[in-house]
Amino acid sequence: MPQTIRDELLYKGSILFCDHHLSHAASAFLCSPFEEAAILTVDGVGEWATATCGVGRGTEITLTKEIRFPHSLGLLYSAFTYYLGFKVNSAEYKVMGLAPYGKPRFDEQFRELIDIEEDGSFHLNMDYFCYDYAMRMTHERLHGLFGGPPRRPGDPLEQRHKDIAASLQKVVDEVMVRLARSLHEETGIDRLCMAGGVALNCVANGHVLRETPMKHLFIQPAAGDAGGALGAALYVHNTLLGRPRTLTFRDPFLGPAYSDEDIESYLVSVHAVYQRLYRQPLLDKTVELIEAQHVVGWFQGAMEWGPRALGNRSILGDARNAGMRDTINLKIKFREGFRPFAPTVLADHISDWFEIDCESPYMLLVANVRENRRTIPSVTHVDHSARIQSVDREMNPLYYDLIQTFYRKTGTPVIINTSFNVRGEPIVMTPRHAYECFMRTDMDDLVIGPFWLRKEDQPPIPGLVRGDKAFAPD
Repeated sequence: MPQTIRDELLYKGSILFCDHHLSHAASAFLCSPFEEAAILTVDGVGEWATATCGVGRGTEITLTKEIRFPHSLGLLYSAFTYYLGFKVNSAEYKVMGLAPYGKPRFDEQFRELIDIEEDGSFHLNMDYFCYDYAMRMTHERLHGLFGGPPRRPGDPLEQRHKDIAASLQKVVDEVMVRLARSLHEETGIDRLCMAGGVALNCVANGHVLRETPMKHLFIQPAAGDAGGALGAALYVHNTLLGRPRTLTFRDPFLGPAYSDEDIESYLVSVHAVYQRLYRQPLLDKTVELIEAQHVVGWFQGAMEWGPRALGNRSILGDARNAGMRDTINLKIKFREGFRPFAPTVLADHISDWFEIDCESPYMLLVANVRENRRTIPSVTHVDHSARIQSVDREMNPLYYDLIQTFYRKTGTPVIINTSFNVRGEPIVMTPRHAYECFMRTDMDDLVIGPFWLRKEDQPPIPGLVRGDKAFAPD
């Protein structure tokens, strides 16, 4: 690797390799708003560590404890992602979405698999797993313990599978809560920074906030391995070189952006039919479409960093319509019908609609919809929870004003926000990706920059296949 870096980049300086979990810790703390905070990183594995605990003060990070491979909460979750018939290192969030449909009746079986200490440290019974020595995750002993072989992808989901997912989520919640409580007892600090793939489990994050003395939680939007680049850079800049901290992570829109001229040039090249609108008429038209039960592709500004669409590469719909979830799942996303959608809510209304008293700008917290606000069924999961994104005007003024316009017209400060893609594809990045995704699905409208396109007006694209097939090659 060092030689490849030197050859490809013609680089002659020193090369530093940061430890995996140190990079996670730096990505969590050094761009947080806290001068002092407890740090918790939990993932599959990096080098040998699978979880670390520590403290950040100023520009210094001290990791005091770690759990080591093969004992891993992330790999336990991935093992059951495989067992339940989903793709490992890709579809763990499907297991999280499946869990509320089940009951955690497999507690006894999970006690056979994992021994959890009072401080949150844990030990896996490796007799039931193969990932430490083979190219598969689980052993036949585990299959017998849970009542049968792994579910094959595409096979029906039985109630047993849903109950296993619920039991697994309960274990993750318990471990994360105990780890956070233990950190608070050891440090006396009520501010917590988290990173690692398990920090993307927004259900567990909600339990940490509700059930521990931690009062303030910071998780940047690319908390998984993508955030390691940020952490490594900050660790060198702030900790090793001693430069003062100047970055408080707030703006997730770090990806490519396209000018109005770039967008229009592409639309012209494919003979798209569009109408250009000024800012407020564009917002008014989009709100009119959402209220008319249209599914709208929304492509604006710079792309989000991290796995969640946060209002610049999004598909939007009316959260008040119970049928909208099935419409988007089956006709737009071509994905499993049990998958929930997230609400975007105006930040100044979040506590009025959800049982939460802090912001959730990166869609990393789950909380219940308030009982008197259960008029948004398409973003309310079967257990009355929702994976919330709050939006304020400072972070994303156009998206905020869109929802504000919807609120003024309907009295509801909440809309559906799901990522602009179909199953098996990344979130769209370019105008071409957006237009082709729009044309391959039953999406009604596309609002891309200042341009509004109606599906019924568009000429067909030769060779473009409807459904969850790959884009035509660039």
